Amino acid sequence: MEQITVVASKFHDLIDYLERLGIDVAPVAAEASCSLAELRNYAPDEPLSSQSYSRFYQASVRRLQTINSTIPWAAGLGSDIFEFLCYAIVSAPTLREALQRAERFGAATQSLTGHSIRIEQVGERTKLHYQIEPSAISPLFTPADWSKSQSLATVARASGLMVWHGLCGWLIGHALESYKMTVAAPCIGEVYQNNVAQAVGCHVLFGANENAFEFPSAALDYRVVQTKDTLQSFLDASIYQLSSVERQPASISSAIKGLLGADFSAGLPSFSDVAERLHMSESSLRRRLLAEETSFQIIKDQVRCEAAMNHLKSSAIKINELAELLGFAEPSSFVRSFRHWTGITPKSYRDQHQTSAKTVQQTASNL
Repeated sequence: MEQITVVASKFHDLIDYLERLGIDVAPVAAEASCSLAELRNYAPDEPLSSQSYSRFYQASVRRLQTINSTIPWAAGLGSDIFEFLCYAIVSAPTLREALQRAERFGAATQSLTGHSIRIEQVGERTKLHYQIEPSAISPLFTPADWSKSQSLATVARASGLMVWHGLCGWLIGHALESYKMTVAAPCIGEVYQNNVAQAVGCHVLFGANENAFEFPSAALDYRVVQTKDTLQSFLDASIYQLSSVERQPASISSAIKGLLGADFSAGLPSFSDVAERLHMSESSLRRRLLAEETSFQIIKDQVRCEAAMNHLKSSAIKINELAELLGFAEPSSFVRSFRHWTGITPKSYRDQHQTSAKTVQQTASNL
């Protein structure tokens, strides 16, 4: 994967901003496992780790929350409220439901954060509107002698859209393809505009009447591939994770797994269905899978095998019921396939797991 970096001037700007607010930056840098002295000594254009910047940014946000709980830029990225939002949406089955939950969450917390989202679907196109009230930008966060105070409204609106664009991509396991992004604030320079466009991969128009990005409505039905297990690592380095999604999309295999989900009782989508939902031609999808040294059949087998093992380990579901859930016409077909995938029968797999679990429990009780 491409090594994602940021220039040292981003660290310098954040350090300068914190100091103008009267914050002791040394403890913030130490919390992020960074050396403040080394950061100051880097040349402005020196490339540094995006992961380090992510840690430094989040440590800064935690400190800023002690001043005011409302973080106006980047949709509150790194704040406690943003973390609670992520926990509320990560268990949604599809992107559509995740965004519906986010709408409700935003409406409930808008008095605290000043921002929210709204989804507008019109036929084959959907807009995600990101709204933030100017009054949400506390004077405590805009020092009088800070040269960038006048541009904060633009940054708050644009960065909020960028975070939501990246968050959608993280949820579905690959970058969200968008038609365009419109920012309801004046442009603050060609360089900034180009950076935003490069981050989201579509045309960006500043000075627009609405603050939104537009994407194919079909993406609303993409499966959410993330779980509470993967959420914590995301929260620990959210800026890096979002950058990774936008610049280096996850493999097409991961995207297909997300579309397939874990309930196949209604049947599996065809190869052409998957290509259509990924907005790719069948030949392009076949080439991408070949480049990853896999195939649609292998992915289907992997997904059903993983689902079967999870059910056998965590539930008392009957074999015939599990076979139906996984889309097999006959339990015997499921048993043969499972033996081919794992080398043992479903019953043997369940028995082995239960024996192992009992051994662990007995060991723990004897300690």
